[in-house]
Amino acid sequence: MDPQSNEHPNPWKIINRERKYENPWIRLEEFNVINPGGGKGIYGKVCFKNLAIGIVPMDDAGNTWLIGQYRFPIDAYSWEIPEGGGPLDTDPLLSAQRELLEEAGIKAQKWEEILQLHLSNSVTDEKGIVYLARGLSFHAAMPEETEALVIRKLPFEKAFEMVLKGEITDSISVAALYKVNYLLANQLI
Repeated sequence: MDPQSNEHPNPWKIINRERKYENPWIRLEEFNVINPGGGKGIYGKVCFKNLAIGIVPMDDAGNTWLIGQYRFPIDAYSWEIPEGGGPLDTDPLLSAQRELLEEAGIKAQKWEEILQLHLSNSVTDEKGIVYLARGLSFHAAMPEETEALVIRKLPFEKAFEMVLKGEITDSISVAALYKVNYLLANQLI
């Protein structure tokens, strides 16, 4: 459904907006608004310059790959599906193919979009797209200089158990692994 439909019109009134900060990845905007209750207020919004792209690679034996890395914003190590950013003006599938090769050294013959989601939609406009990748071939990984990655191959069931145990907390990874688990349980893949 279109979020700007007549059935659900935007209850916020924007008085003005000001760009507060910008770098190559994000822009921070502050809005003076009239809120849905009629009061004056401010609203901050982080505008992302890339799509969030996630990939669940799966081989014929039911194995998948996770990427381990230290995440600066949360000051913690994180296990995740292969993921990264894709420019807004680039086909998301091309970005997914690049990320899977870059992070895990994997190319895939079959790609299926399985999920779209909005991340932290109370403060950002970030959108994520997740793909299931099959028909895998293996090559050298090519991480960016800002990435110190550990690649882990494991049965899909073990990766899903990591979600259930709280060992995977990255929102795209959690949603993607739940979706693939649903698809497998219902024999949809």
